[in-house]
Amino acid sequence: MDNILLIIISAIVGIGGGFFIAKLLEKNNVSNLVKNAKKEAASILKEANLTAENMKQNKILEAKSKFIELKSEHEQVILARDRKTAEAEKRIRDKESQVSGELSKAKKINDDFEAKTTEYQSKIEILERKQHEVERMHKSQLEQLEVISGLSTEDAKNQLIEGLKSEAKSNAMAYIQDTLEEAKLTAQQEAKKIIINTIQRVGTEEAVENCVSVFNIESDDVKGRIIGREGRNIRAIEAATGVEIIVDDTPEAIILSCFDPVRREIARLSLHKLVTDGRIHPARIEEVVAKTTKQIDEEIAEVGKRTVIDLGIHGLHPELIKVVGRMKYRSSYGQNLLQHSREVSKLCGIMAAELGLNVKLAKRAGLLHDIGKVPDTESDLPHALLGMQWAEKYGEKEEVCNAIGAHHDEIEMKSLLSPIVQVCDAISGARPGARRQVLDSYIQRLKDLEEIAFGFNGVKNAYAIQAGRELRVIVESEKVSDEHAASLSFDISQKIQTEMTYPGQVKITVIRETRAVNIAK
Repeated sequence: MDNILLIIISAIVGIGGGFFIAKLLEKNNVSNLVKNAKKEAASILKEANLTAENMKQNKILEAKSKFIELKSEHEQVILARDRKTAEAEKRIRDKESQVSGELSKAKKINDDFEAKTTEYQSKIEILERKQHEVERMHKSQLEQLEVISGLSTEDAKNQLIEGLKSEAKSNAMAYIQDTLEEAKLTAQQEAKKIIINTIQRVGTEEAVENCVSVFNIESDDVKGRIIGREGRNIRAIEAATGVEIIVDDTPEAIILSCFDPVRREIARLSLHKLVTDGRIHPARIEEVVAKTTKQIDEEIAEVGKRTVIDLGIHGLHPELIKVVGRMKYRSSYGQNLLQHSREVSKLCGIMAAELGLNVKLAKRAGLLHDIGKVPDTESDLPHALLGMQWAEKYGEKEEVCNAIGAHHDEIEMKSLLSPIVQVCDAISGARPGARRQVLDSYIQRLKDLEEIAFGFNGVKNAYAIQAGRELRVIVESEKVSDEHAASLSFDISQKIQTEMTYPGQVKITVIRETRAVNIAK
């Protein structure tokens, strides 16, 4: 209607008023648009309010649900805490009851302890009174015993102690003897077996090798040529060799005297060359002695090399090889030292093989055990210690050095090679005929053995038999008991071991016998 009205009006107004009419129409459209927009806005606002209200309700419901959930969790936490608190209170109550029970027990024990303490104190007082009474009675009895026996308390005590000592010593010696016999029963048999097998497996070339000290000549005319005009030749020989030459009435012989067997051998060979050549004068003597000395040195080195090669010994120092070679011209109690050392080396190797030890080291120690007997210069050390020093100097192993130094017990034995070398040395030197001893020293050693036995109480007779290797002691049966006889044998052996020097070992046998003799008439 409005538009129609406007059209009519515009037709009336005419063309001139058309513009105004258009404006009016446009304004009318705008107002309509505004109205429509307001309506739409109101509708949107209403919808937003509804949505907001719905969201609000949802949030309220969610909050209520969350609150209920948190409240439930909180209540559970509170309930758990209450349970723990209740349990802790229960435990505390239990502890309190337990402590109260312990206190009551402790109080009861304390009361019992005080009662027992009082009782024990009264008993101690009673015991002290009784002890004083016993001591008084003991003292009076001792006084009565002293009056009856005529001995003081100290004298009686000393006699009792001495009697107990003697009895204890006898029992101890009997026990020791039984123990030793039992321990040695199998060991001694096995040791004897090994030693016998070792000795049987070594064949010796000769028992004794005498050192040459006599130079044989074809006729006594040679003596004058050796002496020379006014004795100049013999003085030149003695000065060059260091050997004393004794020319006496002995037919076809000249005696060479010198403590050094090497120099004595040089003198013998030099005399042999001079006599064979026939030219004997001081200049020629010096030349021959110099050549002979060089020859002997070369021979010594060669002998040492052959010896170590024969025995299968390797890596020996050249100086020790020379020492081994020098042993050829040295003897001990008439036994050639090199032959003795070779024999000991072989014995040591065999015995080490029987015992499962190092055979090469055993042979090495056996060969070198007496190198201290051929020193270049005089020394105050025993030959065993001197030989040990040389072995250490030239790089020998510790077992070999200890075996050299300990084979005469100068130092402590630290390896199994040491007793083996000592035993094999005794075997080689103790064989019948192996060594020659001076008669006077031999007889003196037998006398010393018997005198040591006579130095003990109760010994009636003593006899050294088997060349001093056994001492038989006969004792008086009234003074020496069977138990004392065992201890007497041990004491005699210890005294002989500490006071005497002897080859091998000495067996001490104590003989005690009781005879009952009656005569029928």
